[in-house]
Amino acid sequence: MPSRNRSKVYLPESYYHVYNRGLNKRKIFKDAYDYAVFLNLLKRYLDDELYKDKSGRNYDKLNDQLELLAFCLMKNHYHLLLYQKDPDSMTKLMRRIATSYTTYFNKRYKRTGTLLQERFKASRITSDAYLQHISRYIHLNPKEYRKWEFSSLPYYLGHKKADWLRPQKILCLFDSGEYPQFVSDYEENKKVLEEIKHELANSGEL
Repeated sequence: MPSRNRSKVYLPESYYHVYNRGLNKRKIFKDAYDYAVFLNLLKRYLDDELYKDKSGRNYDKLNDQLELLAFCLMKNHYHLLLYQKDPDSMTKLMRRIATSYTTYFNKRYKRTGTLLQERFKASRITSDAYLQHISRYIHLNPKEYRKWEFSSLPYYLGHKKADWLRPQKILCLFDSGEYPQFVSDYEENKKVLEEIKHELANSGEL
């Protein structure tokens, strides 16, 4: 049976929570270098700088069509929060990243075949409140989320900065300096977070 996303229409000027995992829940990141490669692929397509391949050809530049607002990479899955202006831009990005990362991973670990489970899943976000909670859910994925290197939380806390990550659309929903408390105060809003997790579990993703 084909994935439900094959016939799904992604809308312009919309927010999406995008996620996927390794086939059969296998690891897709085995060490820090793997995480770095995946992040560099995001940077390749979403940075202000233009990148070229080994033959000198330009990679697609998608930063004027698509914005990455938040991310978290875990050992066997990933979460991205995207805002797409163009209806096809999210699909373009995810296809290119999946192809490039799978090629890299298979070559490095001397394997063949599919790495990720089918196509990515994408849930549209239609309210500011849900947008806030999704960003927190993404950042709270690791148990020790404050120490986790491979999420966008350090960028939200002002410890890092990058042109290819744009957290402003989330941060503008909070008063200055309020976001860290919003994230750490998850017990008060545990029900909302559990509902998000339940929704993902029912989709068969997590």
